[in-house]
Amino acid sequence: MSKLLINENPVMIIPSLAVKIGLNEAVILQQIHYWVHGSKHVIEGRKWIFNTYKDWQEQLPFWSESTIKRTIHSLEKQGLLLSGNWNRSKMDKTKWYTIDYQQLEELTEAQPMTPSEERQPADHETTATETDPNHMQVDLYELLDDNGDESMPLQATPTPAAVKIPVTDVIHYLNEKTNAAYKPRSPKTKELIRARAREGFTLEDFKAVIDLKAAEWLEDPVMCKYLRPETLFGSKFEAYRNQKSWKKELTEEDFDLDE
Repeated sequence: MSKLLINENPVMIIPSLAVKIGLNEAVILQQIHYWVHGSKHVIEGRKWIFNTYKDWQEQLPFWSESTIKRTIHSLEKQGLLLSGNWNRSKMDKTKWYTIDYQQLEELTEAQPMTPSEERQPADHETTATETDPNHMQVDLYELLDDNGDESMPLQATPTPAAVKIPVTDVIHYLNEKTNAAYKPRSPKTKELIRARAREGFTLEDFKAVIDLKAAEWLEDPVMCKYLRPETLFGSKFEAYRNQKSWKKELTEEDFDLDE
């Protein structure tokens, strides 16, 4: 028998996923899911993995780095793949990835969509079977430095289902109240808002925090720079939400009164 006919574990995808998002995209999304599922790196309530395009190419050697890069960008534009830089050193540009499973669930319930214009013809035939995922991969964490394990908490239980928050409404409200121009399509901003939604916060909670901190910081030349998504919607969000309304207590010294 030829050694080219399934003598090693195949890369697998579900055909219906490939129909919806494209063959190349389905292969990479499945590969990322494989690693995310076993990841111990939990940030903002999500499991993340990190890798370079070169390392992805070593795992998927039938594609060039440019094909992998183009396919990952396609997944990001479709909103299925979230990326960020959670490295300790900002000089380290290795990208981190996670899957927006809520977006994927919405895609599952939707009608089949037109394949992305950016997709390229497949570089190989992908086999779909009912066996386990590809176990022949090189361990992702052996390819990279071992930063982050001490600072990343383990997630003991599954994250509860999130309340769906209209990210665009939150960012437009923030921009309106602070005269800013933040983009609702920013992956990091979307992830921050969805992380708070998974904790049970609602659109009204976001507006309340924006109102409170805008009243407190907007006219402060030092603090006004912190009226940004990463500060307002980060780990201190609950504390901000439960903070009493900021209001200056006026005393006689605040008034220039002539006796």
